[in-house]
Amino acid sequence: MAKTKDDFRGLSGPQKAAIFLLSLGQSQSSKLFELMDDEEIRELSQTMATLGSVNAAVIERLFVEFADQLSSSGSLVGSYDSTERLLVNSLPEDRVSQIMEEIRGPAGRTMWDKLGNVNEAVLANYFKNEYPQTVAVVLSKIRPDHASRVLSVLPENFAMEVIMRMLRMEAVQKEVLDHVEKTLRTEFMTNLARTSRRDSHEMMADIFNNLDRSAENRFMTSLEERNRESAERIKQLMFTFDDLIRVDAAGIQLLLRQVEKDQLALALKGGSEDVKELFFQNMSERAGKMMREDMEAMGAVRLRDVDEAQATVVVVAKSLADSGEIVISGTGDDDELVY
Repeated sequence: MAKTKDDFRGLSGPQKAAIFLLSLGQSQSSKLFELMDDEEIRELSQTMATLGSVNAAVIERLFVEFADQLSSSGSLVGSYDSTERLLVNSLPEDRVSQIMEEIRGPAGRTMWDKLGNVNEAVLANYFKNEYPQTVAVVLSKIRPDHASRVLSVLPENFAMEVIMRMLRMEAVQKEVLDHVEKTLRTEFMTNLARTSRRDSHEMMADIFNNLDRSAENRFMTSLEERNRESAERIKQLMFTFDDLIRVDAAGIQLLLRQVEKDQLALALKGGSEDVKELFFQNMSERAGKMMREDMEAMGAVRLRDVDEAQATVVVVAKSLADSGEIVISGTGDDDELVY
């Protein structure tokens, strides 16, 4: 029989964490497990399995210690800098750099996954100063669709050199692959993470998009009085329900399949005539007639409800645009559509 643990001072960090999780119960601990990586889960699971019986006084002392540590600072501020400072005291410097790069950098579990989430123009700008053989190795490891986009924006002569090396490429030795991966991690990803902070106007445009109409008008009016240039830039970056007029017919038809009919009817109730007509043109005659009848049957509706419905449709549209499933055209030449 496992010995009962009754000495709080003798507990290791993993043992404290294991006791804490077991004390929380399944619903709360499962949420914490979702935030851990596989190695952390394995270590905690092993500790739990060998924990044995724990004295109630030890459990109470553990929670008191946790509460004391949490309250001693008055509040907690989580940031990249505070996280890095904490890790530096516990891990080797190279491991900390790797972890912080993974946190700050593009999403993906492996280096090749991460590269697949880096804009092709950014990748091409880095690759044009590398050896064609190195670029060939990298492009052979990332998704073909992304590799094709990178090739298309590389200088043509350089791109052909890369293509020829890819055609002649044999199995890449693990040592070579490890070296390329390490170089990308230390030279490219780290620098990318440092320079990829989001534009503040883009962030504010997203926030304004989620405000209700009265709050948005109030804040925008105040901002125009204080800084007209920033206000205009935010307006240009914002995407509203009436901006759906910039979506092509195929995109509207996809949107019709993705949005709940009652939400769309409520959103169209407060939309411009141009947007209404665009949606009705892309419905069947029967579906359009039913939608109009639904809108008429609503009678008077609250502006807040209309705003919420329109925001829902906009979120779906932006999600489809981000995944490349629909195109939201702009006013520049690069956005011109070819049929």
